[in-house]
Amino acid sequence: MTRSPFRAGFRDVSPILLGVIPFGLVTGFSGIDAGLTFMQTLGTSTVIFAGASQLAVIDLVGRDAPAFVAILTALVINARMMMYSAALAPWFAPAPLRNRAAMAYLLTDQAFAVSVVHYERHEEPIGARSRYYLGAAIGLWSTWHVATIVGALVGTGLPEGLGLDFAIPLVFLALLVPAVRDRSTFVAAAVAGVVVLVAYALPFNSALLVASAAGIAAGLLVPVPAGVADEEAPS
Repeated sequence: MTRSPFRAGFRDVSPILLGVIPFGLVTGFSGIDAGLTFMQTLGTSTVIFAGASQLAVIDLVGRDAPAFVAILTALVINARMMMYSAALAPWFAPAPLRNRAAMAYLLTDQAFAVSVVHYERHEEPIGARSRYYLGAAIGLWSTWHVATIVGALVGTGLPEGLGLDFAIPLVFLALLVPAVRDRSTFVAAAVAGVVVLVAYALPFNSALLVASAAGIAAGLLVPVPAGVADEEAPS
């Protein structure tokens, strides 16, 4: 019996969804706490669909930052998606443009990770590759929206004045720690952390944007040891 690529993609991403659910809950009730309506909070999941960027935008909107600062911050945080897209492009090149556009909208760290591992291990036609990716991506998209909805509903029922501002830095910290894997990522995180504290009083609540740019620049300036570069090079 032939296994469904869509179900295989959903199955492979399922263990990761356990970590996505609490993140979505925090995003949902943080939106309500920041003053967004239920539909506006849900809209961040539909339009932005990127957890770290959503939390950053929600935080900035809650502090009345200008729209251009929120947009630029989201773009900086999501810049890695360009690299993910470029890495997936060879596998999806034969697919119609409309299909690739839908895949680009659904692109996440998790869908990218499981798909790349699967494609490197299995030789499949473009149809099977697309269905596998959609199984992983739609599974995550659905879980994220349900978690955001539940979080927003819980947020609307919380006592007025109960601040949830602590949730946003805690979630970012939870995302940051596993991402620090080598010297360059440590330097990037350290520089960004220092800059965001020093630049906290900048106008337009632009400290996060400035700190993100400084962290990325610092990480890129750190030389990669020859041995590490050789180990990471594809065979």
